[in-house]
Amino acid sequence: MEDRIVTSDFIEEDGDGEYSLRPQRLKEYIGQDKVKERLDIFLKAAKMRGEPLDHTLFYGPPGLGKTTLANIIAKEMGGNLKVTSGPAIERAGDLASILTSLCDNDVLFIDEIHRLNRAVEEILYPAMEDYSLDIVIGKGASAKSIRLDLPKFTLIGATTRVGLLTAPLRDRFGVLCPMEYYSKNQLKEIVVRSAEIMNVSIKEDAALEIAKRSRGTPRITNRLLKRVRDYSIVKGNGIIDYEVANNAADLLEIDSEGFDQIDNKIIEAIIYNFGGGPVGIETLAYYIGEELGSLEEVYEPYLIKKGFIIRTPRGRIASEKAYRHLGIKMPEK
Repeated sequence: MEDRIVTSDFIEEDGDGEYSLRPQRLKEYIGQDKVKERLDIFLKAAKMRGEPLDHTLFYGPPGLGKTTLANIIAKEMGGNLKVTSGPAIERAGDLASILTSLCDNDVLFIDEIHRLNRAVEEILYPAMEDYSLDIVIGKGASAKSIRLDLPKFTLIGATTRVGLLTAPLRDRFGVLCPMEYYSKNQLKEIVVRSAEIMNVSIKEDAALEIAKRSRGTPRITNRLLKRVRDYSIVKGNGIIDYEVANNAADLLEIDSEGFDQIDNKIIEAIIYNFGGGPVGIETLAYYIGEELGSLEEVYEPYLIKKGFIIRTPRGRIASEKAYRHLGIKMPEK
């Protein structure tokens, strides 16, 4: 699958300059007000007690700022951030090596934590509860277990599918933070802030137009802003106004709802090929040529949030809003 402009997954181009656009302190962070309020209290309390922040779990769609918040927490606590992911930790020894390299108040961020294998996950339990690591030396009857003390660290887990976490792991997180899609006004603030950092001149209505087409996701906002900036340099005078923003988005085939070709392909398939539904998610994924996991985690959540498709026990159904989007009348049942 080719990289989509509007995918909320991290792609290679995001690594170029994204870090400089990220806020470094909690007060600079835009959006996620409920999460910020909780973290502000818990961070201040932890510092007043002289203890690390409780282990924290961020869950929700990708691209909403989980890694950014992990970095902010590390800075607020005066520690370093160590980033890894569930699939990258293949063996218990890999995790043991990471844990023993940490220092007090460091933050270990594990993305896609729901994809940890069970052997690795069991190593985490004593590390999270008692800041200790149990290592087995030898085999058979001569095997013995040694317990190593670990520094007082904070584990931050991130997942797009909290339901796949095992109950024992989920219960060991003291702070649970659901991440929500951003409003247009919040994304507009991010556009203005990022444009200032990038030294790009942008009009207010253009910033709002970019925000409207960003699928409620800051990562997409910054990526789209870069593409609009390039368009303004080549096709305009370097200043991003409404016309430039609108024309650039149209060129990229991102419509006013933030949908691209794949989103519209999903809607069209349900309506034209499956009579408006219901259609099973596996059948739909096969028909449009996308992986089932991508359809469930990347595309479908936003379409459901926007009210264009409805999830039912029998399958996915196109809403009246979806029919209007295609300019056709919804048939009467």
